[in-house]
Amino acid sequence: MNSQLAAAYAVCRHITRSAARNFYYGFLVLPRERRDALSAVYAFMRHSDDLSDDPGLTRREREDRLTEWRNALHRVVAGTHTDDPVLLAVADAQRRFKVPLELFDRLVEGTAMDVTARPGEPIRYQTFDDLRRYCYHVASVVGLICIKIFGYRDPAAEALAEQCGLAFQLTNIIRDVKEDAGLGRVYLPEEDLERFGRSAGELDPALLKNGFDAAGFRPVLEFEAERARELYRAAEQLLPLIDEESRPALWVLVEIYRRLLEKIAAHGYDVFGKKIRLTRREKLSVLARGFWRRMT
Repeated sequence: MNSQLAAAYAVCRHITRSAARNFYYGFLVLPRERRDALSAVYAFMRHSDDLSDDPGLTRREREDRLTEWRNALHRVVAGTHTDDPVLLAVADAQRRFKVPLELFDRLVEGTAMDVTARPGEPIRYQTFDDLRRYCYHVASVVGLICIKIFGYRDPAAEALAEQCGLAFQLTNIIRDVKEDAGLGRVYLPEEDLERFGRSAGELDPALLKNGFDAAGFRPVLEFEAERARELYRAAEQLLPLIDEESRPALWVLVEIYRRLLEKIAAHGYDVFGKKIRLTRREKLSVLARGFWRRMT
């Protein structure tokens, strides 16, 4: 590996260590080459998210920059020189692990779904199928990229990886209801809210600050959590299908997200107060067990 590429991967590792509070722990139990590749993928995703969320840009500017970001990756993969460390590293990882380039396109398409037509316009999803399409682009596609880097031979791994990604995203959606609502984004499907007598309008940022009925949202959050638990079962089938040296990493990722979901449940699904997270000690406990799995 030349010095410029080594430095590019170092930048991606720093971005991942700084921003990927849960994913980073799973990466640590991977062999170096696979760990670096996933760090490059995460850094690419992080920049895509930052572009779609930049409040200083208009909708058109965000869309244009996301399109240019996607096109820039295509150019680098085709052999164009770049000084951008993230593009350099992710293009190398894409070639090294034969990740289909269209998966990165779908990732960028997913982040673009969070770009609204007008400032302040809410993002809502009518049905779970609508939400699933969004989750496919921002999470299931990540699962498909990850298993390319983890290594697998049985094509059945692909559908299972998509389900794992959806489980992770549903966990994030449950945890971040308040934070997302503050950005005008309600990812809980409106059909599910209506099933339990709630509405997306109740998650208006102004209402969240004034006498909000957090307990009233517990049934719908329990409902989404049960969906996530069903999807996490796909991980049990996926583990034996990926390369043996990658299995501890997937186990760590799934265990951290599962524990986060159960911690939310233990707090009565009150995600409207202090943000619920696993502590560093809790994550290190999972990581230690992951290293043990790698050694045995």
